[in-house]
Amino acid sequence: MCKILIVHYSMYGHTYKMAEAVAEGVREVTGCDALIKRVPETLPNEVLEKMGALEAQKGMAHIPIATVEDLADADAAIFGTPTRFGNMCGQMRQFLDATGELWLKGTLVGKVGSVFTSSATQHGGQESTILSFHTTLLHQGMVVVGLPYAFAGQMDITEISGCSPYGASTITGSKGERMPSSNELAGARFQGAHVARTAMKLKG
Repeated sequence: MCKILIVHYSMYGHTYKMAEAVAEGVREVTGCDALIKRVPETLPNEVLEKMGALEAQKGMAHIPIATVEDLADADAAIFGTPTRFGNMCGQMRQFLDATGELWLKGTLVGKVGSVFTSSATQHGGQESTILSFHTTLLHQGMVVVGLPYAFAGQMDITEISGCSPYGASTITGSKGERMPSSNELAGARFQGAHVARTAMKLKG
């Protein structure tokens, strides 16, 4: 069995919805299983409540917290992060900054790494978030996989939509009022399946 870890951070649930779709794509590939986990929260409940995120966080409390060891055990890792000024969120950065021992041992060398994201606006830094995230994956020696143009949905101009060749993405709206569209979820499923097939090939 090829184990694909989907590790993400989601403040209001948008990135989590994308993670679920990624997992569906992974499970479409025979011999692959997906495990969704979330990185530890770094903000206190008082701050989350002021941001209007506490209820959404409670709704995701059932999702297991990821550890560095989970990355070591997986055959591939797909990371999901909201955009923060064109970069990954602080919670994800803190999680990745704890992977120094994996880097020292070369644990992740040759494993597939992939990224999906969300932003409030249509041009809110989705591509730069994924591309800057890739730097960490490359330092770990991972094989970076994106969302190829074989997913034709990213070329659709009939509606507002995320997704690019770098990875699946969604647009949340400035108040978080927009959940992932069917096209964005399809991109996430495609990416999950693409990563799973690639990981299977590398695993031999």
